[in-house]
Amino acid sequence: MTPKKHTDALEQAIQHGLTKSEAERQLGLFQEGLPKLKLERPAITGDGILQCNEDKKNQAIKRYKKVLKNNELKVMKFVPASGAASRMFRDLETLLNTNSAIDDATLEGDSKPAAAGKKFIRNITSFAFWDALKTTLSHDGIIADELLKNGEYRPLIEYTLTDKGLNYSAMPKALIDFHKNNASGKVRTSLDEHFAEGALYALNSDGEVHLHFTVSPEFDDAINARIDTLKKAYASEGVHFSIALSHQQPSTDTMAVDMDNKPFEDENGRILFRPGGHGALIENLNRLNADVAFIKNIDNVVPDSLKDDTVEWKQVLGGILIDLREKLFSFRASLIKDKGKVNPDEFAAFCVNELNLSLPEDFNSQNDDTKAELLLKLTNRPIRVCGMVKNEGEPGGGPFWVKKKSYVNKLQIVESSQIDQNDDEQLAILKQSTHFNPVDIVCSLTNDSGQPFDLNSYVDEETAFIANKSYDGRNLKALERPGLWNGGMAGWITIFVEVPISTFNPVKVVNDLLRKHHQD
Repeated sequence: MTPKKHTDALEQAIQHGLTKSEAERQLGLFQEGLPKLKLERPAITGDGILQCNEDKKNQAIKRYKKVLKNNELKVMKFVPASGAASRMFRDLETLLNTNSAIDDATLEGDSKPAAAGKKFIRNITSFAFWDALKTTLSHDGIIADELLKNGEYRPLIEYTLTDKGLNYSAMPKALIDFHKNNASGKVRTSLDEHFAEGALYALNSDGEVHLHFTVSPEFDDAINARIDTLKKAYASEGVHFSIALSHQQPSTDTMAVDMDNKPFEDENGRILFRPGGHGALIENLNRLNADVAFIKNIDNVVPDSLKDDTVEWKQVLGGILIDLREKLFSFRASLIKDKGKVNPDEFAAFCVNELNLSLPEDFNSQNDDTKAELLLKLTNRPIRVCGMVKNEGEPGGGPFWVKKKSYVNKLQIVESSQIDQNDDEQLAILKQSTHFNPVDIVCSLTNDSGQPFDLNSYVDEETAFIANKSYDGRNLKALERPGLWNGGMAGWITIFVEVPISTFNPVKVVNDLLRKHHQD
């Protein structure tokens, strides 16, 4: 890259919101490559993953409810909801774009889109949006039931996906109709379900629920309109929602490069910047005004009839977090106020056995004052308690013990992309994993002085990921920031807790809505 081109790229990066040092750092990562994470062993029950008996569950729930009742801490529900629903409908889009007519013969094809289309059409009346689809078709004089009867399926898919009808391909996943109550006929979007869920486990004694959604700017108006409707409905029941929306910051975007690691230019000669992946949302989480935050994806919801497990285990995870937080703060206060009177070895045992922290190799040889200083520094960090589900074939990163010396917590959530796929030993450890990450996390975001942590200080930048992508038919390399719950939280105190599979019901493709957990 010539000096002028390099300077131009840096100037454009600064204009986009990146600092000069950040732009140079990103370009350097493409040149130098990124190290893979080394696994030591999988985290399993009894070795990195806690199992809760009924007594422990009940104690945790009781402690969590007490916090809400007394307003001891500000509790918030944080929902990444930035993406459009286009991925949900990708196979249907392909089917629509490659067939001028769609009939029974089309659906019997052996392609993935044909199979998806067949399942969609054969079960179309079971979707929560079926009534809305029928209504929008009728506005153009088309009777949906006749289309089904005559085997004319293209309009059904077209009016689901495009602006002729529901326009779901261009909608945020938050506003897709997910569930229908068969008794009342009431339909709920995934956004609605997060309101309903929040009212069940995050309602404080003031009758208030704090929710935060990360959204794409183009969806602000539509989502705000839905939020206003929901707030009014719940207000009549005495439940008040405090809602905040945030966008992924342009400063968290990453530069793309060509296959020679030079800044990738678009058709106008401008450097191409791309969203940095969900890891960029660490900045949104960093700006929350909350002590405790629950994190859950927008598409992992169930109807009311199946919410009991979800609510119970949210309270369990919250109670475990609060108990550990209080014990940690008590130890820290004792060391700070009564230095010389408190045995730091007791605190050290708590750090190792309950917080999964790694002590310096020479810790035991230090005097008590030095031990106290080391422990105070070691434990001044945010905490996360993460639900983990037994692996039954669902996708998702997994819990592992890792070998990285710089980590004070060797217990990490690891994605397969972070592992060297050519290392047979590492792949063998990967296959031994018994649990996966459903993104069911509760976080402690403030320190023992009540001040918020700077979450950017606990990110492992080396866990970024370089992916091969394309733009206008040209190949490029894209940089994904460390995942929000992977490298983005690498420096956090981490506890894993086994939760039941019933708490994990994601909707990645539209036909997932046909699973029994989404049918009331």
